[in-house]
Amino acid sequence: MESSESRCSDAELVRAALTGAKGPLGELLSRHWDTAVALAARVLGSADLGRDAAQEAAVAVMTDLAALRSPDRFGAWFCGIALNVSRRWLRQLRGEVLCGEWETAAVEPGPAEAAESAEVVTRVRAAVSALPTGQRHAVWLFYLQGLTHREVAAHLEITVGAVKSRLHQARAALTPTLTDMSDDQKGTAMAVTATPQWPEVTVTGIRRGQEGDGWHRTHVMILRERGGDRTLPIWIGPAEAAAMAVELESAECPRPFTAKLAASLVQAAGARIEEVRIIRLADGVFYATVLVRSPAGVHEVDARPSDAVNVALAAGRPIKVDAGLFEAETPQECAEELASFPLATAEIAREARQRQWERKPPPGAV
Repeated sequence: MESSESRCSDAELVRAALTGAKGPLGELLSRHWDTAVALAARVLGSADLGRDAAQEAAVAVMTDLAALRSPDRFGAWFCGIALNVSRRWLRQLRGEVLCGEWETAAVEPGPAEAAESAEVVTRVRAAVSALPTGQRHAVWLFYLQGLTHREVAAHLEITVGAVKSRLHQARAALTPTLTDMSDDQKGTAMAVTATPQWPEVTVTGIRRGQEGDGWHRTHVMILRERGGDRTLPIWIGPAEAAAMAVELESAECPRPFTAKLAASLVQAAGARIEEVRIIRLADGVFYATVLVRSPAGVHEVDARPSDAVNVALAAGRPIKVDAGLFEAETPQECAEELASFPLATAEIAREARQRQWERKPPPGAV
C-alpha cells in the first residue's frame, strides 16, 4: 500500500521536513536519488563516484534545507547540487592527475591526521552555522556546494554584487573565530576559512583628463601598494578629487571638507576609525567599507572608495585593498585614456583652495 508520504507533493514534504520531521526528507531524497546519481555519474564517468557525489549533495540538503526558496522545486535543487559537487570533484580529479605525473607514490593521511581534519571541518561548519542567515546561505551555496556567484545570486534572488558582499562579510566574521588555527589546519578547513589578503596602499596622486574645464574633467586616484609596485587606478568625482588633493598637499582651506567633518564626528562620538578597505569590483564599480571601532565593537560602514579614502586621509588611518583587485584587468580603452592623463594633484589642490578663499563654490555645490 502506498504510504501517505509518497502521495504528498514535494512542496508538502519540504514544509513537513522543516518542522523537524525526519521521514519527509528521506522520502524526498528517495524520490530524486536515481536522477541525481545518474547526472553525477554522467559528469564523473563512474557510477560509484556518482553515488558518492549524490551522497555529499544529500548532506548539503539536510544541513541547509531552509535555504530552498521554492519547495516545489526540491528535485531540481537537489540534482543541481549533485551536479555542482560532481563538477568540483572533476576539477579536483584533473588537478590530481596532472600533479600525480610528478609523484612517485601517494601518501594517505594517518588516523591522527584524519581525526584532526574532521575536527577542523566540524569547527568550520559550526562557525558557518552561526553566521547571519543571508551570509550563511551564501557561504553554503558558494563554498560547500560549488555554485558560481551567478548561480548563488539566482538561487537567493539577489544580485551578484550582493552575493560577493555577503561572502566578504562572512569571511570577516569567521576570521576572529578561526584565527587560532594552525597553518596546516587552515589548509584543511576548506575554502570557507580563506580570507583575502589586505595589503596597505598609499594615494600617490590624482591624474586628471585634459578635456573640459578644471571642474568637469575626468579624475582618477592612483593607489600604490606600500612597499610594492602594484597600482590600482579608480575613477572618482571632481569634488572628491578636490578634497583628496587638498589633504595630500596639506593645503590650508577656510572650511573643512566633508571627509574631515565625518572623521571629527566619529571621534566626537567616542569612536575611532580603524581603517578603510576597498573590498570588491562588480560590474565596473568599486566598493569600499570603513571600519569604525566603538565601545560596542567594530562596525563596517559601506562607502564609495573615494569617500572612504578621503576619510582615511583625514583621520590618518590605513587604506587597504583586497589583493585580488590588483589582478583586475583595466579595459584597454581605459588604460589608454589613463596613460594620457597628467598628474595634477598640486594643481587641483591649488584650485580648490582658491575656490574656497574666493568663496566661489563649484557648480551645484552648497
